[in-house]
Amino acid sequence: MPEEKTRRAAARDKKEGKAPSTQAGEYVHEEIEHVREGKHGARSTKQAIAIGLSKARRAGVKVPAGKNASKSTKKKAAHDEAASNDRHKPAAKRSRATTKALKKEGHKATSKSALSAQAKKSASKRSAGSRSAAAKKAAHTKGAAGRSAAAKKAAKTRARNAS
Repeated sequence: MPEEKTRRAAARDKKEGKAPSTQAGEYVHEEIEHVREGKHGARSTKQAIAIGLSKARRAGVKVPAGKNASKSTKKKAAHDEAASNDRHKPAAKRSRATTKALKKEGHKATSKSALSAQAKKSASKRSAGSRSAAAKKAAHTKGAAGRSAAAKKAAKTRARNAS
């Protein structure tokens, strides 16, 4: 069950007109926090992200399965979306079994290095044009104050790396 602050943050993102993936990011972040604080583990970074996306879909965020997703992944995404319309209590036995299995997994999947490696691997699959377009869109939607703050941060990073 997602925490109240996560639901509120996702609702705020939706109200601000942000993309479904941004709204779903709140749930993914919550899942990463759960693994880090030892609530349960995850076999891989991808699994932690998948759990977060599943929670988001079940909470009503319209995040589609990836273009290159397998049939089973697309089926699971559709099932999660259907579950968002049909609010019912999950089967206690199944819920317990899932939690028990996840508790046996490690916590390294959400370390900074693991998340960084996953992000790099994911970005490397995209074309340079696609990454460039995303960066341009981000700069465009950031607003003047955001761009100014980002420029200051970049300058500080360049200064630190120069010495």
